[in-house]
Amino acid sequence: MPSRRVFIVEDSPVIRANLIDTLEELTPVSVVGWSDGEAGALAWLAEHPDGWDLLIVDLFLKQGSGLGVLQAYKHRPPERKLVVFSNYATIDLRMKCMELRADAVFDKSNEIDGLIDFCSHLPDGAQAASVA
Repeated sequence: MPSRRVFIVEDSPVIRANLIDTLEELTPVSVVGWSDGEAGALAWLAEHPDGWDLLIVDLFLKQGSGLGVLQAYKHRPPERKLVVFSNYATIDLRMKCMELRADAVFDKSNEIDGLIDFCSHLPDGAQAASVA
């Protein structure tokens, strides 16, 4: 099974470490990098435009906001996926994320299984354009 490249934007070191371990153990993904803030995430993504397949973004960060990352990448190619993983997945924030073309929104407190399922079923790059 090919490994999909994931970049994580999460400011909590504990949540980030647990998320990386869980995803790499249970899904066909490889975490290629992370940032704890918006500026760091945008800088890494600009330096590695073809270095990722999936962004997992928290909304409230050490610096900036996950919404800024969504805004910057709302016009990404269809094979590149972006999901939000947040403790604040309210109806209003879910709607805002979907307006910014998030592929999915998961609540950290009770939707980790949904995130794992999403990552487990990421299409290969060649198939992604026809699935999206």
